[in-house]
Amino acid sequence: MFHPNVYANGELCLDILQNRWSPTYDVAAILTSIQSLLHDPNPNSPANAEAASLYRENMKEYVRRVKLTVEQSWIDETEEAQAYTDADA
Repeated sequence: MFHPNVYANGELCLDILQNRWSPTYDVAAILTSIQSLLHDPNPNSPANAEAASLYRENMKEYVRRVKLTVEQSWIDETEEAQAYTDADA
């Protein structure tokens, strides 16, 4: 995922999941925080410096890269599904 607050391994840079964690948070609060972060990135605390820089300085290129990443994931998933189907045949 190409996002300022998502590491290359898929982990999120989100305080509620790291240094501000408390067992008092319920699943709804955690999911709401994740949804908020994905919708409104924090480029000042980046997990992906390149995405954060583009988000701050060149929104058009940032959006292009996000779309490209999503489209590539569709291709990868289709190829994986086809390989799995071929292996079962």
